Amino acid sequence: MKKNLLLLISLMLIISSSVQAKSVIGNQHQQLLLMISNDWQATQGKLYQYEKKQNKWQLIKGSTSVTLGRTGLAWGLGLHDKQVGQYKKEGDGKAPAGIFTLGDAFGYLPDLVTGLTYQAMSKNDYCIDVNGSAYYNQIISSEQLGEDAIKGSSEPMRRDVHLNNDQVYKKGLIINHNSENISGEGSCIFMHVWRSIDKPTAGCTAMEETHITSILQWLDKSKQPIYVALPKAEYLKLKKDWGLPTVK
Repeated sequence: MKKNLLLLISLMLIISSSVQAKSVIGNQHQQLLLMISNDWQATQGKLYQYEKKQNKWQLIKGSTSVTLGRTGLAWGLGLHDKQVGQYKKEGDGKAPAGIFTLGDAFGYLPDLVTGLTYQAMSKNDYCIDVNGSAYYNQIISSEQLGEDAIKGSSEPMRRDVHLNNDQVYKKGLIINHNSENISGEGSCIFMHVWRSIDKPTAGCTAMEETHITSILQWLDKSKQPIYVALPKAEYLKLKKDWGLPTVK
């Protein structure tokens, strides 16, 4: 009887683990951007593009160099379950780790070739990184909501206009970290153009303009693309449960 009970418990745990894995990345997610860094402190990583074909991840493009947060990575708030370890906070300089859906593309240009919805930014558009703001972690327009709504934000979306022709937001996309917009839990997380390979970000994932251009053209919102960012040790630990491909 005791042996049968232990066997039943083991079987229930296996089934539970399988269901959990399917609930994290479902069959509806047909495109995957996978970023792997050496460790939690790394400020650089490698990005891989996959597409699901016959329910298996097929490599589309691999080993694109990216820069990460100036202090590395910490767990973010995304599709994944609660994890053990340090979580991202506002202003910590860390890029979020975990599984995230992708939002709209954005940029300086009037239009852009992409399978995502595109938002052309104006000088009035800001992403609000001010703790306690009613608009925390949201892109808003001062023209629509007034100057008080953007007061204190350090994230003008037209950095070329406000910050000495800065080009990092010329082309980019939103990573849906902290989708409930919880104040203090990290805001304005993007994928965008880098300054150079040796200059990390404030918490985003950045790369050469040619690479972000290619990714924006490849992404298709109807395929519900996701972004997964993990240090190598965590990737190896979670790969099977999260249904991630093997990186060679």
